[in-house]
Amino acid sequence: MNVMLLGAAGAGKGTQATRIVDDYGLVHLSTGDILRKAVADGTPLGMEAKRYMDSGALVPDEVVIGLVKERISQPDAREKGVLFDGFPRTIPQAEALGTALADIGVALDVVVSIEVDPEAIVTRITSRRQCRGCGKIFNVATDGELEACTECGGEVYQRDDDTEQTVRARLEAYEEQTSKLIPYYSEHGTLHTVDGNQSPDAVYAGIRDILNGVG
Repeated sequence: MNVMLLGAAGAGKGTQATRIVDDYGLVHLSTGDILRKAVADGTPLGMEAKRYMDSGALVPDEVVIGLVKERISQPDAREKGVLFDGFPRTIPQAEALGTALADIGVALDVVVSIEVDPEAIVTRITSRRQCRGCGKIFNVATDGELEACTECGGEVYQRDDDTEQTVRARLEAYEEQTSKLIPYYSEHGTLHTVDGNQSPDAVYAGIRDILNGVG
């Protein structure tokens, strides 16, 4: 079974992806991990990607798709299935991915969109704090404003990408580009939605019902 997770930053994709991979044994496909491995291994596509990365430019879609196609062609991905998380982000990437999958005789079985109210996402992320020492995550809503980490005593701070201005910019970018994938996959008959405003356990229960129904 090949699965795709959609959702804005703060929707809980990371939490749910971990649980899906653990329970269903899927290969977690991260384009960042694929890029880094290809560069480290010195593959032709990896070297091509490295030229763009070294110059500070974005790696073109065709290179990323080529790397994704290589990864999903490998035996473990063909045997276990893949979880696409954070990719594709645009309609052209989705179209190219569809072509790449068809080329190797693989289908995208289900797309799960975690739907969360944007203002709830702003509150979630801006309430997040992290320890500089051990990296433990806290939340102002449940933990209060902490000056020191309860685990290691390190400084607790708000990351630059957790400020309201940054969060709203990321939500705007998601709305302009990635949210267009929702009607796209709906037209292809693979889209299912889950209410992400619920607790993580309730969200996962909804995802599990969808995957069990497909699988």
